[in-house]
Amino acid sequence: MPDPFKPGDKVGWNTSQGRTSGTVKKKLTQPTDIKGHHVAASPDNPEYLVQSDKTGAQAAHKPGALRKRKG
Repeated sequence: MPDPFKPGDKVGWNTSQGRTSGTVKKKLTQPTDIKGHHVAASPDNPEYLVQSDKTGAQAAHKPGALRKRKG
């Protein structure tokens, strides 16, 4: 099955403040820490590192939480 997202893809996701958007930076396939938060990514359960358009902050998201945007 092909990856649903690749680096450079524009995506959107829901936050407690509403919908936001950003850019996929890379696919995470091994456990890592981002800003003190442990991300339990694996080849069978990948997550995507996304940079927010609004704040520039980076966070990991599961593929099901992201939606591709146009442009």
